[in-house]
Amino acid sequence: MSKNYITTVNQEFEFDISQEAVSKLNAIKTTTKGYHILDDNTSFEAAIVTSDFSKKTYQVLVNNRPYEVVISDAVDILIKDMGFSIGASKQSNALVAPMPGLILEVHVSAGQEVKEGDTLVILSAMKMENSFVSHMDGTIKAVHVTKDDAVDKGQLLVEFEEEN
Repeated sequence: MSKNYITTVNQEFEFDISQEAVSKLNAIKTTTKGYHILDDNTSFEAAIVTSDFSKKTYQVLVNNRPYEVVISDAVDILIKDMGFSIGASKQSNALVAPMPGLILEVHVSAGQEVKEGDTLVILSAMKMENSFVSHMDGTIKAVHVTKDDAVDKGQLLVEFEEEN
């Protein structure tokens, strides 16, 4: 099954892109953040200027024109539709399951220091693996799940220590 993404460019244009289409893209890495892309006999030079993996937001240049790109997968859309937002999660010192599923991996333990964007747990839900990352720099207070645990929507997964 192909994974699909919704890509929003400059908060104005929306495109559906499949993982299969991305894998067939004729792109050659030219520098650390630069690519040469050939599409339908048209050549493009692209570079990733900045990236925020936790928000899935990228600033890119294509033929020296700047674009802001936001990439959303099915889970991002589901979370948005359920009324959750990144801004709201910034206020929380806990990670809760946004949907029922099965814990595939736990990447953290109590007392561990994490950075924003570090993977905390991987949850299998709706036939997809969903990585949940830290929304802040901090220290893990407690981990309430282990590998192979079945979890319900809203169940506490990971707690962060309170900031002083």
